[in-house]
Order: sequence, then structure tokens, then C-alpha cells
Amino acid sequence: MIIAEFSIVPVGEGSSISRHVAQAVSVVMDSGLEYRVTPMGTLVEGEWDEVFSVIKGSFERVLRDCSRVTGSIKLDCRKDGKSRMEAKVESVERKIGKPIRR
Repeated sequence: MIIAEFSIVPVGEGSSISRHVAQAVSVVMDSGLEYRVTPMGTLVEGEWDEVFSVIKGSFERVLRDCSRVTGSIKLDCRKDGKSRMEAKVESVERKIGKPIRR
């Protein structure tokens, strides 16, 4: 299992890129994988091939309307295969002793 955080930035599309972000997020949503959208990127959790397929699909979707796209990907890999996206946040909450803003 991996958690990947990725961001896509269309180059030359102006200061508001939410239309393109929405296109990328729709690919993630359609994948059926666990995900979270943040103001700075999108997290996706699953098996390697599934996650990278979703990231590739998101980039390809944005590239349909843009001539250039940059991006970044950050990975957290774990061999035991447990779902961890929620568990990681819950662990921090337990240590603080109250819910955190999500």
C-alpha cells in the first residue's frame, strides 16, 4: 500500500486553476480509491499500480486542455498493506486528546 500526495499545475493558465484541478480530481474520484483533496494537493491511497494509474490519468486529463503541466509527487510506502490515511490522523488526535481540523 502507498499513500501518494500529488499536485498538478498547468503552466500559462493564469492565477486561477480550479477548473483544471476539478478535472484532475474527477479522475481521482472515479477511481474508487481512498482520497483527500487539500488546498495544496491531493492524497490517494492504494496499491502502487492503481495509484500511479490515477496520477497518470489526472495529468493526462489536464493535458487535454493545457499545453504544459508541471507537478510533484510525494510517496509513503508500507509493506504491511494496512489502510493508513485515516489512521495516521487519528493517531495524532489521540496524542493531542481532541479532534484536529481536517
